[in-house]
Amino acid sequence: MNDISWTDPQREGAFTQWLERICRTQQLLPNTLSVASADASFRRYFRIMGADGNSRIIMDAPPDKENCQPFVQVAQLMQKAGVPGPDVLEWEPTQGFMLLTDLGQLTLLQHLQHRPQDADQMLRESLDLLIRWQLASQPNVLPAYDRALLRRELDLFPDWYITQHKAWPAAFKQRESLHALFDLIIDRNLSAPNVYVHRDFMPRNLMVSPTGQLGVVDFQDAVYGPLTYDIASLMRDAFHTWEDDRVVDITIRYWEKAKKAGLLQRPEWEEDFGEFWRAVDWMALQRHLKILGIFARLTLRDGKPKYLADTPRFVIYVREIASRYRELTPLLRLIDELENLQAASGFAYGRT
Repeated sequence: MNDISWTDPQREGAFTQWLERICRTQQLLPNTLSVASADASFRRYFRIMGADGNSRIIMDAPPDKENCQPFVQVAQLMQKAGVPGPDVLEWEPTQGFMLLTDLGQLTLLQHLQHRPQDADQMLRESLDLLIRWQLASQPNVLPAYDRALLRRELDLFPDWYITQHKAWPAAFKQRESLHALFDLIIDRNLSAPNVYVHRDFMPRNLMVSPTGQLGVVDFQDAVYGPLTYDIASLMRDAFHTWEDDRVVDITIRYWEKAKKAGLLQRPEWEEDFGEFWRAVDWMALQRHLKILGIFARLTLRDGKPKYLADTPRFVIYVREIASRYRELTPLLRLIDELENLQAASGFAYGRT
């Protein structure tokens, strides 16, 4: 435990007592406890070995900052759907400590850094998990990814990225036109069929076991919403930029699988991949704008500046999509002004 630090002595004491208890009941080896990872929230993860030679994961999620109930609920839903995810072995709700099965030490993103030749095969396998998850969808089980939530997420972009990070005045002149564009983005996305949405389905949240099996983590924010979200998340990644050919290829493979599974539910999508691609574009745009706001907030409010280093990727994503649609010309101009970029001519983008 030498590499684990605590800012709250009371919480450290509570953890020590809880750990002593579960080490007895779960046959764990306390001297093997080490830091596994942390994420953008207030959660952090430790790894500990069991007497059986297998490792487990411990989640430390302060209950005043993180609600673990959705994690437990979604873990059960994934298990029912046949999607590999961590099993909850122990949970102390009042303290926010949880013992989980360990899906592996490498994320898919880390695995592909060592074995890039596995990318196509493992991305196709991830599509199988995604389809399985979506086929299990039922309404009124998870929170709705509705207009209000989509809007709150989009508002992170002007509230944090523009006014806080870029230090523009809160009443910047383009705000009214930006709000009108947000309405358009939301309308486009709410027209999609609803399924279970992981909400961060990307290689950093897919674990690779020692045997090569993929498992899904970081699913506690799952909702019931647009089918296009998770494929947009997978191929328009927050931490990795895929080659254009691969983005198209994997998205087509998802479209074929979703069509075969009866998930698309819209004749124009089933008949024309181009229509589906455009729908993914509009969903991806919502996510990109949201993440720009989130990364700025993580830096300025939560003291986690490392995320801001990835914002240029999202600026590129937003510009690429905005350049393809005439309705998004005001957004393209705003981004260019924000980033002090020279706008290219409309003819260069092949707009539709």
